[in-house]
Amino acid sequence: MRLLLQQPAEGREAPRFVQLMLQPDLLGGWTLVRESGQIGGRSQVRREQFLDQTSAVGALEQARDAQLKRGFRLVYAQGATAPPPR
Repeated sequence: MRLLLQQPAEGREAPRFVQLMLQPDLLGGWTLVRESGQIGGRSQVRREQFLDQTSAVGALEQARDAQLKRGFRLVYAQGATAPPPR
């Protein structure tokens, strides 16, 4: 599952983005990968491990909702079980 959120550009600054990806690992757990930064610039990647898919999806939804409250817009969603935007 992959979600891409983008914040509109302000002035001359490049727009900011947040990408949330949910990936299964080799041991049966799940990894939430969060990448954020300015488009065309540096980005920061953080990874968070979860034991089951349910808690990983919950964390992804919580991260998505927090970014939507900050003014980001959902521009791309991939995956059969991608959660709808609220």
